[in-house]
Amino acid sequence: MKADNDLYRTLRDKACATLWKEDVAAFDRSVEPERSRLVAVIRAVGVAFADRGTPAEKAQAVTWLNSLLKDPSEKVRRYAMAALPKLGDDIQAEAKLLDILAAPAGERERQKAVEALEKIGGEATLEAALKDPSAVSVAPDRVAARIARLTEPGEIRMDRILSRPSGVRIHLHCRKGLERILADEARVLSKEIFEVKSVVSGLVVLEPLKPFSIGDIYKLRCFAQVGFVLGDVRAQSPEEAINPIALRIASNRTRDLLAAFTDGAFRYRIEMDPALGDAELVRKVGAEVHRFDPKILNDPRESPWSVDIFSAPGGASVELRPRLSPDPRLGYRTGEVAAGSHPPLAAAMARLAGSYVGEVAWDPFCGSGIELIERAMLGGASRVIGTDLSAEAVEIARKNFEAADVPGVRGTFVCGDFREYTKIPELGIGGASLVITNPPMGRRIPIADMRGLIVNLFNAAAKVLRPGGRLVFPNPLKLEAPERALRLISRNAVDLGGFECQLEMWVKD
Repeated sequence: MKADNDLYRTLRDKACATLWKEDVAAFDRSVEPERSRLVAVIRAVGVAFADRGTPAEKAQAVTWLNSLLKDPSEKVRRYAMAALPKLGDDIQAEAKLLDILAAPAGERERQKAVEALEKIGGEATLEAALKDPSAVSVAPDRVAARIARLTEPGEIRMDRILSRPSGVRIHLHCRKGLERILADEARVLSKEIFEVKSVVSGLVVLEPLKPFSIGDIYKLRCFAQVGFVLGDVRAQSPEEAINPIALRIASNRTRDLLAAFTDGAFRYRIEMDPALGDAELVRKVGAEVHRFDPKILNDPRESPWSVDIFSAPGGASVELRPRLSPDPRLGYRTGEVAAGSHPPLAAAMARLAGSYVGEVAWDPFCGSGIELIERAMLGGASRVIGTDLSAEAVEIARKNFEAADVPGVRGTFVCGDFREYTKIPELGIGGASLVITNPPMGRRIPIADMRGLIVNLFNAAAKVLRPGGRLVFPNPLKLEAPERALRLISRNAVDLGGFECQLEMWVKD
């Protein structure tokens, strides 16, 4: 095996023409046992021609690999089976692989044929698998999902209305510590459409008051993920959970949601808490769902929906989540920066800061500009100002702000040290009504003196803010403002992805 891998690494980066002329030709001239020792050539052809081959070269490679499916050497046949799916669909290969499964073959060869057919199989494979599962042990749900992906891939429609929402529960997941802000946002922006039923750690539960669309949910900006509750499962072991989880996924509730919000096939992928099970358990759940409802297809590739299975006391909870990428709320984001802010956190910070007419907001560490953009979108702002030591970040922030296109708000972005705020004509002493920022925490970008940085931030805010102005930021240190002019209004612990900070708002007296 080591010799195969060493030869493969030597061959995989060759130009396709060279690989074909030299190594494929040498393989074709060889006889056993040398032929079996050169199987890495087959693997290299699959990778190199898939990545870099012209259409003509790929067709040539597919024809060659097809011929190897009849090779006297089982090892050669197995390597050809593994290489063929890399080059796409091929009716001839599908037919030959089905012939292999129909004839006596070793277990390893049968398994390779099954794996290949699950990647390139079409209607013929699905028909054979349903007709004689013992002979053609290909998972029919995987083949059906693949066919659907190619013929009617499915798309979530943000504007479609769920006309009968009775009994639907919606989970808005957020960072721990932002629940209150998210719940307040929902009560203000969506009170005619959704009712806030409960607020727990990292979660706000909504119930619809009338027909709604997914677009109605995405008017809220402080949540990270949304899930439609399919139900809870009680089970003593992962194996016991397979059937009840599958019943939740193949339920009337799921079908109603998918039918309301999806154009095309109902494809989803399972995201399971590792504590509940592994890939084999996921496969079993998907197969059981397909048995209950063949139109609901587990497909890990590019599915518009996800079924999220979380650990819960005594079992699991199951949710259906729209997989929207990019996030429709972030259409303005033309670029990102390393260690940039989490957008829902930025939205929550802006919401905590409040909305005031004539606002002048400054972000001393603007990064990609998300906090300033979220504040501008709330309304009332007249100018936003961003500074950052990185010229690249400043340029990204400027472009993002321009893309956001918030009417009536002017943007100024300057590369420089925030402590030199007096050099910014638009800012100066008492020039801002809001300082909103997510300072570097030293997790990915080293900070030599974190304490000094936060003290300097307090000092700058005390000078730049006008009376009544606010400072909003996540404080990574247990540090009070050294400036008496700043008074603490609120403080709340927030999970910033593995470590806790205090999201604080200070007001200048």
